[in-house]
Amino acid sequence: MKNLFRAFLAIVIVSVILIVAINRLNASQGFSGSDTLTVYNWGDYIDEELISRFQEETGITIIYETFDSNEAMMTKIQQGGTSYDVAVPSEYMVEKMVEEDLLLELDHSLLPNMQNLDERFLDMAFDPGNRYSLPYFWGTVGIVFNPTLLPEGTEITGWDDLWNPAFENQILLIDGAREIMGMGLNTLGYSLNDTNPARLQEALDKLKELTPNVKAIVGDENKLLMQNEEAAIAVGWSGDAADIMWENEDIDYVVPEEGSNLWFDNFVIPKTARNVEAAHQFINFMMDPEVAAQNTEYVSYSTPNKAALEFMPEDMVEDERFYPEPELTELLEVYENLGQQNLAYYNELFLQFKMYRK
Repeated sequence: MKNLFRAFLAIVIVSVILIVAINRLNASQGFSGSDTLTVYNWGDYIDEELISRFQEETGITIIYETFDSNEAMMTKIQQGGTSYDVAVPSEYMVEKMVEEDLLLELDHSLLPNMQNLDERFLDMAFDPGNRYSLPYFWGTVGIVFNPTLLPEGTEITGWDDLWNPAFENQILLIDGAREIMGMGLNTLGYSLNDTNPARLQEALDKLKELTPNVKAIVGDENKLLMQNEEAAIAVGWSGDAADIMWENEDIDYVVPEEGSNLWFDNFVIPKTARNVEAAHQFINFMMDPEVAAQNTEYVSYSTPNKAALEFMPEDMVEDERFYPEPELTELLEVYENLGQQNLAYYNELFLQFKMYRK
């Protein structure tokens, strides 16, 4: 009888140990409980002081993970290995995730700080009524340039200026099919969401004419290369431009007059979320005006939080390169979800362009 009792006791002890171990493992893998929130965001895209502040104010522990592309983020959420409570996809990916039934509808009654957002950036075509998403940051794709390195008498106001023979081997391009093919389309007066094969081929032919001026096609390296004055011009995102300009005061940024991309990164709640209430609480916290202002100063991208502008430095808010007038933003286009077949064709043409350079 004693042996039976000892065996039973041993089983109980082992079971308790296993339960504790599983709970700890779940926490480390992002399985949120009532006191845990798992956030999935782009790298270096939040002021970490705000994570600490949220944890202190709510008692909720944040497990914070990062991704480097929309596609990688979506794939991981589809696989379901980690139950993310909040994610931050770009606009076209929000549309795609809704189509794939990967997102929960937001409960606007739990998000009173929505009132702080600029109405210009709500009710966009990729999410009418903001049923599934709310804007986190926004920006543009444009041209970063160093006037001190340009030939005398040259100027840059739009995409077409990049084809100037005086800029031979001086331009850095970001390694993105939508951005660079979009640039080619805009130069010809077409939409950057165009899927007409003849127009896309025309854009590719136009881009091939640019190759003598292209120094390299790069990722994040463009920031360091521009700061160190190893190139005179770069095509890139407005937030990166702000970082570069902070490091080198000679550098300027322009949104092309022919038009360009107006992009948004957005808060969403995946359907696999384990802590939906805390997810709303975190999103609402990030939309507080003072919180949004602090976060914007850290990240450098443009905030959609209109109320936050009052808490930000005046020179930052009045800089029309990063907070352009509505007349300009109305000319810009948001990337649409082109569908897998059209996106594959964009990627194929962009690869042809990169191979042509070699």
